[in-house]
Parts: sequence; structure tokens; C-alpha cells
Amino acid sequence: MIGSHLRARLKAGETLTMYNTHHVSSGLAQRMIEHGADALFLDCEHGMWSHDDIRSHAVAARAVGGAGIVRPHSHERPVMIRYLNAGADGLMVPMVNTAEETAAIVEAVRYALPGTYENRLVICMIETPEAVENLDEMLKVEGVDVFFVGPSDLSQNMGFDPGLPADAPRPKEVVEAIEDVFSRTRAAGVATGTLVREVDIAHFTGKGAQFLYIHSDPFLKSGIARMKSLIA
Repeated sequence: MIGSHLRARLKAGETLTMYNTHHVSSGLAQRMIEHGADALFLDCEHGMWSHDDIRSHAVAARAVGGAGIVRPHSHERPVMIRYLNAGADGLMVPMVNTAEETAAIVEAVRYALPGTYENRLVICMIETPEAVENLDEMLKVEGVDVFFVGPSDLSQNMGFDPGLPADAPRPKEVVEAIEDVFSRTRAAGVATGTLVREVDIAHFTGKGAQFLYIHSDPFLKSGIARMKSLIA
């Protein structure tokens, strides 16, 4: 399965990209993989994907060598199990704050797929100061492939505005917290990643980020703007 393939690539030191299409379209999802995305982000926390959509999008992505990674709306056990049974190649679970929550996520994946859980990627999102503080204990839990920093939620939970212009730097305190997570996670032999904009990529990959989540809408916006400038 694709999840285990992504894990092997991370362990080999590769950097992977996961794109959010922002649109429920298996055809668009497949096209993005064909253009070079490693995985698709199927966002069931903020997005509109149903269980049937998860199945069709994951199948479409796998057909051309990519993966469908689902963010459930919570780490409630039945919710995670249903998305795995719907065909998710991995789970990217939001708001994971403690070692106990981390262990429960790993156990749920293994319960849902006792014979094939190794074929699914397990990603825990670090989005609060509490999670940053508890990270060392969370890193002791076996079975997590990526500890992923959600920079917008972390910013908001640290008291900063989560919304930024495309070329604006994140607050210094937030960047330092992200880099701290990266450093400790990599020292523990686990992959790490974050949401990146074009302005962030060189910096965060230089700090060790391997799993990069990228929104597709900024590229559509800038591409359309360039076409309009040529027409004008």
C-alpha cells in the first residue's frame, strides 16, 4: 500500500509533498498526483469530503502512484476507524496534545487494520503550546511516522493572528517553537513536517522538514494573475 511506501521514502531521507485541492473532485486529485504531488490532503476537519469521497479520491490517487491522507475532525476512535475503513492511506490527526492521546491514535489504527496497519501512515499534529511541552513524552510512543506542526493553529494558540499574507513571515516566537519541534523530533529518529508557503519552503526544509503540506489555491491565484498581466 502507498502509506508504507511513503514511510520508506521518509526513512530514506526524502522530502514529500501533500497538496490540498480545496475541491471535491477525484479527477482533479488524480491530475495533481500526475503533476508531481506525492499525496493529497483530504480535509474532513474543515473540508467537505464524505466517506464515499474519501474512497473515490484515495482510489484515484493510488491509481497514479499517490496517496490520500485524511484529516479527521477529531481523534475520536470510531471516527478514525471509519476513515481507515473507507480507504485512507493515512491519518493526519489534529490537536494531539499528550502521550496518552498519541498512543490511543496508534492503537486505533492497529485495531482497525490488525493485519495491514503498517500500510497506513500515522501523522500527529502539534498545534498547541501544551503539545510542544509534552513532545518528548509523545516521541516515546512507537508507531507515529510524522509529528507535523500546524503553524496557523499553533500561532493562534500562542496568541498570534493565524492569518498571514502570502509573503509575510510568521512571528518569531512561532518559528522558534516550530524549529524546536523539528529538532527534538528528528533527534528521536522520527520525521517531521509543516504547512508551507513558497516563502517558507527553503527555511523549513533547511531545518529538517520532510513532510510538506501545501495549499493549491495560491498557485491558482498567482497563475491566473500572471496570465491576466500578459493579456493586459
